[in-house]
Amino acid sequence: MTIADVARASGVSTTTVSHVLTGKRPVAAATQERVRHAVAELGYRPSRVARQLRMGSSQVVAVVVPDITNPFYGQLTRGLADALGAPWGSYVCNTDGSAAREQFFLSDAVARGVDGIVISSAGATGELAVGPDWPPLVTVGGGLEEVSVDGVLPADREGAYAAVQHLLARGARHVAMVVGSRATASHRLEGYQEALRDHGLEPADDLVVPGDFTRQGGRVAMTRLMRRDPRPDAVFCANDLMAIGALDAARELGLRVPDDVRLVGFDDIEAAAMVSPALTTVVNPAYQSGWAAGDLLKDRLVRGVEGPRRTVSLPCRLVVRESG
Repeated sequence: MTIADVARASGVSTTTVSHVLTGKRPVAAATQERVRHAVAELGYRPSRVARQLRMGSSQVVAVVVPDITNPFYGQLTRGLADALGAPWGSYVCNTDGSAAREQFFLSDAVARGVDGIVISSAGATGELAVGPDWPPLVTVGGGLEEVSVDGVLPADREGAYAAVQHLLARGARHVAMVVGSRATASHRLEGYQEALRDHGLEPADDLVVPGDFTRQGGRVAMTRLMRRDPRPDAVFCANDLMAIGALDAARELGLRVPDDVRLVGFDDIEAAAMVSPALTTVVNPAYQSGWAAGDLLKDRLVRGVEGPRRTVSLPCRLVVRESG
């Protein structure tokens, strides 16, 4: 069924049918009723592909993230969708932290004609040049430092500094860090190092271990750290999934948190307050980051904003619970 079939069945022009379906022009109530009845009777559904070709807009935004199983990215995507609103939809590309998959999904999104792209990078986007035919793009958490690419930047460095400073204030002197990898979460690593130096402690490379941003990765990293001699008396994890994995490892090793070792995470996902002991962590505003990214995109897509790169900075605050 086509829009012409609906027009014939309801006795109006195709333009009038279009106005009824899009709401762009006022149409008499009786005419609207005839058109909607014809649509229902005929089972007509507008073709998104045809609309994209006709209007030059897909009304779709691609969201490229490292790990869709991490609740942080669910909240980010929800914030983005709420900010964009109708008629935009979105689809999520999961890179598994792979630079190759990240670059593939970015190029694929451009080829599909999406209206915009939001990316939380696994660390590879700094090597990727934005082409002149690319749609508006927003990064969350850094990457793609192009003049034309907008960014949402949570205060990772300051949040990490506050986390480590808190551990040091509680008496810790051998503070380790579990990072995703040394190529990612660099601002959190910098905050960790800066806090140590400000307390007269020189950061040790062998106290920084990778955890792949996963629960299992955090468990393995924590096990490795707790078998050191001397053993760290506190651990800062670059996200909550790794911190929860670190709690698993401490339990398996017979260590008490925080009595034997203090632990702080980053993100404040919902599970952070549900584990035992409840996780001391840094709030990384996932929903607000997604909303800010969506608002930056709407500036470009709807409000006609042009010009160089813009950034939105969001604060990260420490939440003290039981583990730290």
